[in-house]
Amino acid sequence: MIDLLTSPEAWAALLTLTALEIVLGIDNVIFLSVITSRIPQPQATRARQIGLALALIFRILLLSVLVWLIGLTQPVFSIGGLGFSWRDIILLAGGLFLIAKATHEIHAEVEAREEEGPQTGGANKFFWVILQIIVIDLVFSLDSIITAIGMAQDLEIMIAAVIIAVIIMYVSSGPVARFVANHPTTKMLALAFLVLIGVALVADGFEFHIPRGYIYFAIVFALAVEAFNVMASRNRRKRKG
Repeated sequence: MIDLLTSPEAWAALLTLTALEIVLGIDNVIFLSVITSRIPQPQATRARQIGLALALIFRILLLSVLVWLIGLTQPVFSIGGLGFSWRDIILLAGGLFLIAKATHEIHAEVEAREEEGPQTGGANKFFWVILQIIVIDLVFSLDSIITAIGMAQDLEIMIAAVIIAVIIMYVSSGPVARFVANHPTTKMLALAFLVLIGVALVADGFEFHIPRGYIYFAIVFALAVEAFNVMASRNRRKRKG
């Protein structure tokens, strides 16, 4: 442990891996912001806290079973010469779930459905949100940790990077969720991103890797355009007032 603390290579690996984990955590934060937007604010805050706590727990548990996790990348069956591992199957299922969930939410927004009041099925709705968060946490955690294994060799560095990344996700999740809730067009944008991320996960399941840099650049660019749009709308309202 002392050797790691005094090793420049270890610190470089920690910084690189932490940055990568934060970038990979963007998917998690977007999903949490969207999925909790349909429940009352106190429950939404609790759901985000539970979701991020589970994300941290899942990542550390997966890191503790590295040998088993590496085994998940070995093909278990093949179709038409294309081998599928358990990791591929999990990514395919998670990607399809994300696409279906985001499409359902987009349809609900377009149809402008009335939401149930907090008294009607509030506990059931909260339980259903937590269940969906658990499913997506597992998928994102698996993808994140398998990436971490390829980036660093020391378990201590991986755990430290994961903890730092989840803390930053926790700090940013509240403002992101409030922004999405307060700006309906941003919510539609976030749902479109979830469809895009789901497609990328499905492509990964078929061994066709879409560089995440393209996806994150599209997200940042679209968010920058939306930020200008929000500022322009606010200034127009001020001039009218």
